[in-house]
Amino acid sequence: MCDVLSVSRSGYYKWRNHETSQQELRKNQVLERIHYHFSDSEERYGAPKITFLLNKEGCNVTERTVGLYMQELGLRSCVSRKYKVQTTDSNHDMAIAPNILNPTVSKYGA
Repeated sequence: MCDVLSVSRSGYYKWRNHETSQQELRKNQVLERIHYHFSDSEERYGAPKITFLLNKEGCNVTERTVGLYMQELGLRSCVSRKYKVQTTDSNHDMAIAPNILNPTVSKYGA
């Protein structure tokens, strides 16, 4: 079987007898909590807010690590800004500057 899969015999037995390390267990726990907080916030929270929540829970993790884990999971926050009307107020009492670049009546009579 090792010949068919192009894997060494020692590599196969190392993989088969592998036990998860403490670091892998902690990472899996953090990934689970990140996914929970992301889905709980309706996919709005990014790395800074999720880092704050994880630190509040007692899980000491940096913002960069949370960002990398979110990227690994394929999670990205999508926050749209509120719609703000940005129209010009044409009803004002201020003086209107004359149009000197494209005058409708020429000074030179042409």
